[in-house]
Amino acid sequence: MSKDAVDARPVVAVTGLDVEARIAAGPGVRTLAGGGDLPRLAIALDDALARGAAAIISFGIAGGLHASAVPGTWIVANAVVTSTSRWGVDAHWAAALARSLPGAVRGNVTGSDAIVAEPGEKFALGMTAGALAVDMESHAVAAFASAHGLPFAVFRVIADPVTRALAPAALCGMRADGTVNQGAVLGSVLRTPSQLPLLMRNAMDVRVALRELSRGRRLLGPGLDYPDF
Repeated sequence: MSKDAVDARPVVAVTGLDVEARIAAGPGVRTLAGGGDLPRLAIALDDALARGAAAIISFGIAGGLHASAVPGTWIVANAVVTSTSRWGVDAHWAAALARSLPGAVRGNVTGSDAIVAEPGEKFALGMTAGALAVDMESHAVAAFASAHGLPFAVFRVIADPVTRALAPAALCGMRADGTVNQGAVLGSVLRTPSQLPLLMRNAMDVRVALRELSRGRRLLGPGLDYPDF
């Protein structure tokens, strides 16, 4: 595929956080950070399609829903599942990702419209959905790609394990553009200082996950290993 064709129809990498989008960026890749705002993400996906897109990948960190999904685990999805729907990923693309990411775990990923913060919620969701991980973008990506006949895939890295809760400050720190609202995080800590040890543990999990996300990205080629590239 020529450079002009790649530029005209890149792979679109959909993330939650701006830092994840910066990691995903590279030749043949256009990124967008959803920021946990699904209506905004839907508009951004429509715009990405109008500008030209060859395929879509859900890319970033995720919450663990199974004991085996420890921080830093690479997940290449077989399917995205919710309580009402199941979308199979592009099999060739997922196989290419798995080949480039030795040790990656194959399994289902589920999407949630809200952060799943408590261990009990995570265990229950993992059992009912039959999924290893949860994030806030994969279900939107899967539904959009399927509606428009676009190939899609999911590459996620576990941050918080199923046994660990998220601190209240971690739930209020993401802006709609995917950047971190440090003022909101600090305000939450000042109101509830007792959460600080858990918040620090959460930050360590995210640091491990982002390091592994970066390492995985370096192993993927132009277009994030989409076979047509």
